[in-house]
Amino acid sequence: MVSQVSEAMLDVIADALVDKGYILLSDIIPDYVSLALLEKMQAQQDIDFKKAAIGRGIEQQINTEIRSDKISWLDNQDHTDREYLSIMSQLKDGLNRRLFMGLFDFESHYAVYEPGAFYKKHVDALHGSQNRILSTVFFLNPDWQDSDGGELIIYDEFDAPLEVVNPNIGTLVLFLSERFPHEVRPTTKTRNSIAGWFRVSNTNHGF
Repeated sequence: MVSQVSEAMLDVIADALVDKGYILLSDIIPDYVSLALLEKMQAQQDIDFKKAAIGRGIEQQINTEIRSDKISWLDNQDHTDREYLSIMSQLKDGLNRRLFMGLFDFESHYAVYEPGAFYKKHVDALHGSQNRILSTVFFLNPDWQDSDGGELIIYDEFDAPLEVVNPNIGTLVLFLSERFPHEVRPTTKTRNSIAGWFRVSNTNHGF
């Protein structure tokens, strides 16, 4: 059974994006979905994950001084991935109805940060590129302690920290891709998450 995102939850998310540009949620992804995603990550880490690159297209390159995580892209043909992607699709449709954002599709990958791994401060979309519009990060780490590190830091336009988010399982973060620089602090133990981006197909979008 595919989990349904309530209209009330969609209202809350839309209001937060208008007011602040980001939101932290802890109860939108059912526990059974989170645990299935984590189980898949742990089963595949040794064979399916590859070093993450920076940049896009012909400018893409691996630079371990900027990021040192490993990734594996979600596939809608996989039944575990499909449940999560269905929830993201509901978010896309619900936000388009409310904010006329013109969200067209969603891409996402698993990201595993082994001890010592990090991702330095960056922005998910170049200003004016109108491709990645809304970023998502979903965490899959049970029993995470403050001393484990690996926090997601979200900054404002003046590079002041807005949020320090511990990567606890079940937490979903959404933020406007062009607006918020962010980083992943070095982790002291294996840290699992899913990063994603809602994209538009052209430059015509509201909000």
